[in-house]
Amino acid sequence: MADAAIIVEDVRKRYGDTQALDGLGLTVARGTVHGVLGPNGAGKTTLVRILATLLRPDSGRVEVAGHDVVRQAREVRLRIGLLGQHAALDEELDGRQNLEMFGRLHHLGARHARVRAGELLERFELADTGRKPVRAYSGGMRRRLDLAASLIRDPEVLFLDEPTTGLDPRGRAEVWSAVRSLVGGGTTVVLTTQYLEEADRLADRVSVLDHGDVIAEGAPDELKSLTGGDRIDVVLRDEGHLGAALALLPVPKDTVSVDADRRLLSAPVTDRMAALSGVVRALEEAGIEAEDVALRRPTLDEVFLHLTGARDGSGAPVGKRVKEAV
Repeated sequence: MADAAIIVEDVRKRYGDTQALDGLGLTVARGTVHGVLGPNGAGKTTLVRILATLLRPDSGRVEVAGHDVVRQAREVRLRIGLLGQHAALDEELDGRQNLEMFGRLHHLGARHARVRAGELLERFELADTGRKPVRAYSGGMRRRLDLAASLIRDPEVLFLDEPTTGLDPRGRAEVWSAVRSLVGGGTTVVLTTQYLEEADRLADRVSVLDHGDVIAEGAPDELKSLTGGDRIDVVLRDEGHLGAALALLPVPKDTVSVDADRRLLSAPVTDRMAALSGVVRALEEAGIEAEDVALRRPTLDEVFLHLTGARDGSGAPVGKRVKEAV
């Protein structure tokens, strides 16, 4: 695939008795954000470590930026950046000093490192921090500076391993904005995250991992359609009416999610507007008062639980069958 930044074919990796990756395949298009989701132990970190040449696969083929990660590891390292879960900054230095230090560590000359630091400070809106030490930065500012440091060599491919863990909503929004600007400039981003909203906001495509393999892949909206398309949510004023309201919904009852604590019924629908008007009319005729009735798309959280939470009789993820349909 000529426009692929990353190609992973039948990759396997075992740690003792644990099969971390089990024939995993993945292709990431250039200039896109590719989200990688999965429960703990699904193989996300192992995959990123192999892509970043920090770990050798037991078998299979992996190419990043046109180079084999085993035979041409040095060439790969010159073309990638990696942002881990924890900041790698010197707390006592200011932002410019940190970036210049990273530049020198990457063998940039003093002048080149200084120029590059200035460019990145402007790009990530940190130029006005002056001589403020990093320990005085907010969480979002630190993460943006850490992201800037990972770009000191202007990589073709950037790996972000849970980049907003521990940040407040403002800090997460700052990092999201920075990632969007990177992709706009042509950088390919591979994003692992525990925030499904993050993948929904940023990713062009998402791969869901479980038990060391990709069990489903597609654009966020494509994955959401796997749970049955649109849903209608009904929040009742009186919890005691849940049973009666459930009987009124024109769908198979085993497809309805009931949350008694929130007085909520959630059901899949096909004809959005007909379902909405029909449910509202049926509730009114039955004298059941609703606080809210709303149509919505499934969330990636629901997709994630649907794909990784279910197992067939053999113990294999049900999502294995879904992968072929996406």
